[in-house]
Amino acid sequence: MPSVYDFKPRFQSLLRPIVGRVARTRVTANQVTVAAVILSAIGGGLVAIYPDQWWALALMPVVLLVRMGLNAVDGMLAREFGQQSRLGAVLNELGDVLSDVFLYLPLALHPMIQPWAIVAFVLSSVVSEFTGVVAIQVGGERRYDGPMGKSDRAFWIGLLATLLALGVLTETWATLYASTLAILSVPTVINRARRALSSQGEQTHAQNETETLPQRSPSCRPQHSNAKTP
Repeated sequence: MPSVYDFKPRFQSLLRPIVGRVARTRVTANQVTVAAVILSAIGGGLVAIYPDQWWALALMPVVLLVRMGLNAVDGMLAREFGQQSRLGAVLNELGDVLSDVFLYLPLALHPMIQPWAIVAFVLSSVVSEFTGVVAIQVGGERRYDGPMGKSDRAFWIGLLATLLALGVLTETWATLYASTLAILSVPTVINRARRALSSQGEQTHAQNETETLPQRSPSCRPQHSNAKTP
């Protein structure tokens, strides 16, 4: 299923020159991760304080884009400059969830959206990311499947904030929009869980095949004589 996540390699290519310069300044991947969370808290805080102000909503797409850039930069710093660590893995996963909550939950205060729709969307987002991480515990890889992955959520919420800032959505349409995003998180959870289990099963099958391959016994090896033929 198409996803904004499919554009990640191209996005990373655009950021690679910046990542090199950041690495030379000795900024670490963990510091970038924390910066993304702080930025998200500031952006969400503005919406929480001024939920009906167009400029606070108009800032959200910008904050989301910068946050996505920071998320890409911290991953590239970790992988390409030897900064991977257990702490980094923890900060990365917690940072993603906290940033989502900080940015998206304040939209529940907007007068044109029913709060339950945003709360449902945020909760479903947390469950989606939890499912992606659980894949590691069952022997698979971290799952990022859509249709409502992190990048997809950022895109659609950015669009929602823009439409709210322009004042072109009624309460009914804004609530329906947020509800649809929450509903799309259900197949996201299912896709991640199913593919995590299938990849784990494939790995187990491959391991079993390797273990059952016949091993040549030393006694079965051909004997070579050093004697010369008369």
